[in-house]
Amino acid sequence: MKIDGGCHCGYITYEGEADPAAASICHCADCQQLSGSAFRTAVPVKSDTFRIVTGEPTVYVKTADSGNKRQQAFCPRCGSPIFSAPPGDGPKTYMIRLGTVRQRDRFAPKLQIWARSRQQWLDNLSSTRALEKE
Repeated sequence: MKIDGGCHCGYITYEGEADPAAASICHCADCQQLSGSAFRTAVPVKSDTFRIVTGEPTVYVKTADSGNKRQQAFCPRCGSPIFSAPPGDGPKTYMIRLGTVRQRDRFAPKLQIWARSRQQWLDNLSSTRALEKE
């Protein structure tokens, strides 16, 4: 399906094609730290359909404990994470940060990775008091 989205401040916008069945959750320590949360949700978008429409993200390369290198792209103005991707030229898959996708309500994650790093308190969220508004 066609998606579009952007950062919190609106400086960066993008578009692409993504499969709602391919959305995932990552529980690795890097994703926890980079998202400022217990996990990160993402959806893959192939480079032949992905396009930055406005703005230009800041990109740096993070080397994981495994030795794998990943570009981390974020808005230089508001800091919103936009995607990760393998470094270098050529065809690649961008892992678009689901919170930046305008159609995010249509992407229920179907896979969780790095489950061994999962925060155990996530199992109890359904019993946590919930307020409809602050």
